[in-house]
Amino acid sequence: MDAQSDERRRWVLQALEQYEARLLRFAARLLHDEDSARDAVQHAFLRLCGQSPQRLDGRVGPWLFAVCRNQVVDLLRRRGGNEVVTDCPDSRPDPADAAERAELYGCVNRLVGQLPLPQREAVALWSEGFSYRQIAETTGAGEGNVRVIVHRALKSLRRNPVTQRLLNS
Repeated sequence: MDAQSDERRRWVLQALEQYEARLLRFAARLLHDEDSARDAVQHAFLRLCGQSPQRLDGRVGPWLFAVCRNQVVDLLRRRGGNEVVTDCPDSRPDPADAAERAELYGCVNRLVGQLPLPQREAVALWSEGFSYRQIAETTGAGEGNVRVIVHRALKSLRRNPVTQRLLNS
């Protein structure tokens, strides 16, 4: 293996370590299916193997999310459906806390899952810590439009009767 191949291998492994879990959460939130989410993430990393570090120059995260997003959209189109999340595992050590947290997490994810796809994907990226600019780069929407999409999604979630009950309990 030459030095350039070794450098590229390290670059891909570093990206895998840094972004794999975040991409899986993102894809699972949109697809509502962990196996399909893994497939979408695997697709993104396979595509990354064909890229050069110089070409992506510090934009690996947004690029991976954009590729993963495109794969997710393709999978959703093939399915022709918009299912709601029903399975959200939690790894907390205390079983009572884990059960409560899993129930809350599942409830919130079901609510997010009912949002239109543009709002759902913007909220998923936003909750992963992406800036509005990065979300715009990932989705191809304008930054101002992304701000409006996230604002409307959060407003819709806050107004939902289920959310109101959760906030008041």
